[in-house]
Amino acid sequence: MNLFEQGIMSQIEGICGMLEMLPLDDKVEMLNKIRQRLHKSSPFKDEPVDLVQWVESERIFGNEYNPNKVAPPEMQLLERSITEDGYTQPIVGYQSKDGVEVVDGFHRHRVGKESKKVKGRVHGYLPVTSIKGDRTNIKDRMAATIRHNRARGVHGVIPMADMVGELLKHGWNDTEIAKELGMDADEVLRFKQNLGMPELFKDHEFSPAWE
Repeated sequence: MNLFEQGIMSQIEGICGMLEMLPLDDKVEMLNKIRQRLHKSSPFKDEPVDLVQWVESERIFGNEYNPNKVAPPEMQLLERSITEDGYTQPIVGYQSKDGVEVVDGFHRHRVGKESKKVKGRVHGYLPVTSIKGDRTNIKDRMAATIRHNRARGVHGVIPMADMVGELLKHGWNDTEIAKELGMDADEVLRFKQNLGMPELFKDHEFSPAWE
């Protein structure tokens, strides 16, 4: 370590000493500000996971469109995992005027709110990383939620059909849905069929096999 690097580490040690004198909530707030400033200088600043903030759990809320469901045994296992291993994955959120809307990690967020042991250990805070700043449109947030869930293989057929219907209502066409959600045209069509909504097919050109 050269003298310049030693100087940086010395200043960091001084800052850490001052942080120890702060009350818990003030310390968390200051640590978040420090992380934000370091994030601006990071070579990985374009990656959301480079900045994880601790947010009061009461400021975090679920979205209204996520069809991801977890059965009680899996929910209990998740709680045990977080209890024993700690939070190894942050909650992915969208910063809104009302707080943080969950994009991915709704059940991790539930554990942090509902498990007394976990909530006490993390002092009523939860680790949050925010989706990229340009993903503020609800269509983009819905797509991000689906991609996170589909990558883990946890979306059911009927809920996915509902999501496809919502995206269509928000103005997305079949091609956009297929591209953004990693589907092919036939898969999008099958989800539309599951919805049983004739208006979704008004612009669809069927192949001769359908006639």
